[in-house]
Amino acid sequence: MYTILFEIRESLLIALRAIRANKMRSILTMLGIFIGVTVVVLMSTAIKGIDNSFQTGMSALGSDVLYIDKWSWFSHEEWWKYRNRRRIDMNDYYAFKEQAKLPLATAPVINSRQTVKFGDNRIENVFLNGSSADYVQTTNFTFSMGRFYSEIESNAARNVAVIGSDVSNTLFPRGDALDKEIKIGGVNFKVVGVLDEQGSWILGSFNPDKQVFIPIGTIFKNFQNQSFGTITINVRAANPMVLEETKIEAEGIMRKIRGLAYNEENDFSINQQEGLAAQIDQTVSVIQFVGFFITGLSLFVGAVGIMNIMFVSVKERTKEIGIRKAIGAKRRTILGQFLFESSFICLVGGLVGLLAAVLLSKMVNQFLPTSVQWDAVVIAILVSVITGLVAGLAPAYTAAKLDPVEALRYE
Repeated sequence: MYTILFEIRESLLIALRAIRANKMRSILTMLGIFIGVTVVVLMSTAIKGIDNSFQTGMSALGSDVLYIDKWSWFSHEEWWKYRNRRRIDMNDYYAFKEQAKLPLATAPVINSRQTVKFGDNRIENVFLNGSSADYVQTTNFTFSMGRFYSEIESNAARNVAVIGSDVSNTLFPRGDALDKEIKIGGVNFKVVGVLDEQGSWILGSFNPDKQVFIPIGTIFKNFQNQSFGTITINVRAANPMVLEETKIEAEGIMRKIRGLAYNEENDFSINQQEGLAAQIDQTVSVIQFVGFFITGLSLFVGAVGIMNIMFVSVKERTKEIGIRKAIGAKRRTILGQFLFESSFICLVGGLVGLLAAVLLSKMVNQFLPTSVQWDAVVIAILVSVITGLVAGLAPAYTAAKLDPVEALRYE
């Protein structure tokens, strides 16, 4: 046991001396491994960050919510057919709410885009969400301060507003938004609530952090001609287990309200988050494919480079190998020496690549969500070591089987 440990120690020291003696060559050899590890870790952090952001956003909106809309969110075929559909209006909503038995809550939603100002601070093109007081029951919103507007305020079309966290941070950097008067499209509104940060960059304009929420009657009163026109009916199931039953009931009620015959197609769509999840999965798959391809290519180039350099190293140190074998060094000792050298070069390249990936992920996080995972760190280290072992195996075996007499004659 002591002999093996001694051989490992000697092999490691010799490998380190060889690397130190050829610093520039070793650094250039590490480059392929550095790029490969950087890409694989950065890809892993990006994918995990996207997934976390998506789950956070979906959790805030509620995964058990259906959206009855004129438009289909995820179908771009025959758009003209969707365009020619009748709009969903408040009469449709009132009839639906009266007849629906399964939903936990329903709420009409209409949108507009407006400029929001407070003092010298302003945000252009803010997504304005108009709904009823029941809207908050179709979400999982939490509040950093204040509350959602009440049923009385909603029915009376009061000028009250609930603002998302990004809107609050921009208009009120000191965090004193509650009860302040803001201007939305030139109209004064009192801030009655501020949401916790709970959205997702994937949701874009639909990110609650970037929205302002006001009573639907207030939108009709002040922004009728600037709204999107058609209403979306948000329908929250009592629980995820009855989501499909709620969807079937909703479809039947809407067909009845719209007066459709049994052989007529729906002139409305019932959207849900499964479609968005499928699109996110497609995006992640593309990122994974590109990332794995670049990683594999970089590691292959790095491994070939290491193999070539190690063959050169064996040639340069042939006489040294002959001397060591002549004084009793075993094949396994020579094999271990060169494997240690190739593995150490890859390990250092991998660790530097890992550090670079973590730093880059911090920068990327300003634009896209990232999340560094311990499993990615472990994988990066293992990939580095395994690449070094595989790349160094052929040169190490060549060195180990050298005849000591021939090696001593080598010039």
